[in-house]
Amino acid sequence: METKYNIVKQAIRSKILDGTFQPHQKINSESELMKQFSVSRHTVRLAIGELVNQGWLYREQGAGTFCADRSKEESLSTIEEQKNIAIITTYISDYIFPSIIRGVESYLSERGYHVSLFSTNNDHENERRFLEKILAQHFDGVIIEPTKSAISNPNINYFLNLERKHLPYIMINACYDGLEPLSLVVDDEKGGFLQTEHLIELGHKNIAGFFNSDDSQGIKRMEGYLKAHRKHQLPINPNNIIKYKTEEKTIKPTEELENLLSLPSKNRPTGLVCYNDELAIALLNVLRKKNLQVPDDISIVGFDNSFLAEVSEVKLTTIQHPKSEIGVKAGEIILELVKQSKRYKPNKAMVESIVFEPELIVRNSTKAR
Repeated sequence: METKYNIVKQAIRSKILDGTFQPHQKINSESELMKQFSVSRHTVRLAIGELVNQGWLYREQGAGTFCADRSKEESLSTIEEQKNIAIITTYISDYIFPSIIRGVESYLSERGYHVSLFSTNNDHENERRFLEKILAQHFDGVIIEPTKSAISNPNINYFLNLERKHLPYIMINACYDGLEPLSLVVDDEKGGFLQTEHLIELGHKNIAGFFNSDDSQGIKRMEGYLKAHRKHQLPINPNNIIKYKTEEKTIKPTEELENLLSLPSKNRPTGLVCYNDELAIALLNVLRKKNLQVPDDISIVGFDNSFLAEVSEVKLTTIQHPKSEIGVKAGEIILELVKQSKRYKPNKAMVESIVFEPELIVRNSTKAR
């Protein structure tokens, strides 16, 4: 169990790292901190004393406690070149992420950079902890895959503090609204459109779509699904649009598919558009249990062209994701920004965000009606 003084200490430190407390700004008084955390004065003084000893705060007799200016210490630490890049992704060890990470690591390591990996598991609290670690230590740049990019970002202050400290960062796969960073993304809306149009052109008229609703990729792929229906003047059945959150991904989509398959045969979907290949494999398991054949009874389209698309007994029709290429390009861009920051002349105009064009890969999980 975390001690009370450590809770107070970490809360103050977090406010320094997210930029709430600026150098030489007075922090809350001891009495205010006692009230805020419901702790004794001794606990508050213990927490503040440690932060003073560690160089985060300083005291002025009769005036109070202030946020220290760590910029001189940080600049001294960068005299000796660190050559460290941080990568924050939602996941590390599974699905398409190893390919992206290998692409970044191979490019950066060839140029003498060490890569530190952090996985948020698509959780904002984990993202906050890693951003604090990066801001407290010494990194040359950061490559970030946003966590739950479709919803309001509670860690916005940390990113603004990265900018204040002129620590370059770029985003991959998605972006947080409002920050407008350099980014490398797939045209997810067009990808969702291609998935759906492929089924429509094969004669499918009752198509269900399954989309992650807390990642912007899922929202954009759903928009592509809707646009394909509109382009081909095909009525959209609201019950065919299945949205789920990250925490629900192992349960809700499969339950919703089972509900759709329990409808009278004339009302069941004949085609499925999936947020990604991982979900497509999970839905294939449901179809197998229902003794439905793919693609004879029902067609299914994935997204990402991951290794899963070809290891299952049904080879998935899917959308190409430039996994390794995104990794290499991310390495190129972050190093260009690092060079600019070391010259103290950052110029984002010299580098541009990249939107990769999606491509439909047709295999045998889809068939004409």
